[in-house]
Amino acid sequence: MKIVKDFKDYEIIAAGNFQKYEKWGNVYLLRPDPVAIWLDDDVENNKVDAIYHRSNKGGGYWENKKELNSWVISYHDLKFKLKQMGFKHTGLFPEQAINWNYLMEKITKANREIKVLNLFAYTGAASICALKAGASVVHVDSSRGMIEWAKENVKLNNLETKPIRFLVDDVKKFVQREIRRGNKYDIIIMDPPSYGKGASGEVWSLENDLYDLILLCQNLLSDNPLFLMVNTYSGLSLSVLENIFKLTTKRVYQKIETYEIGLPITKHNLVLPCGITGIVEYE
Repeated sequence: MKIVKDFKDYEIIAAGNFQKYEKWGNVYLLRPDPVAIWLDDDVENNKVDAIYHRSNKGGGYWENKKELNSWVISYHDLKFKLKQMGFKHTGLFPEQAINWNYLMEKITKANREIKVLNLFAYTGAASICALKAGASVVHVDSSRGMIEWAKENVKLNNLETKPIRFLVDDVKKFVQREIRRGNKYDIIIMDPPSYGKGASGEVWSLENDLYDLILLCQNLLSDNPLFLMVNTYSGLSLSVLENIFKLTTKRVYQKIETYEIGLPITKHNLVLPCGITGIVEYE
């Protein structure tokens, strides 16, 4: 497992009882977490600014102890706008800092022009990292709201003059069109959900569509690509992701790496698992 250890503006103070007690900058949240199945009395009865309550019927709601419109946190010299969203989210996944660091290092060390395709690109954290490292980016998400949020984050980091295209589109249809256009990318990254709907109502299912999408993306890799990265929170095993890579990769690669990502829990020196990442590295 790879663990984020340098995110000073974010901390999981305690976790357990299917919850996590977190500090985001100067904001304290208590949110559900399905993997925190152990018991810990330190999770509750703390200073908290907002609590997300899950409903037995699905979804849930925020209970705010103080007014929270939006706020900003930093990771090194990067800045991200946060706000309360439906289904407990804030617009950022701090565990992804492991992958942000890898992305920026690979772009910087390439010492050449790098084109990045970011699929299911959400609020743009990875796109910002790629721009910061000197790459050009195509940022694709099916939600117009997420695209607008990503634009705000790009502006927040003073990167609005850097080469980035934002597209509200169904990811699979976009990839198919890019293949027909003959466009190529040196890096392809994706963070697909378990289930979702495209810009025109297209249905995405990770189990049914991930293999085909990764296979299609092979046609978008440049003649000298750096890597293809897939991150997922769906519960897929590392072995499943590795098998998909081995069956879809059409060219010689240096290595395939799969790993869990996690966040440290301050109380009791524990680690919270936060999904898996797989990388096919070509150079």
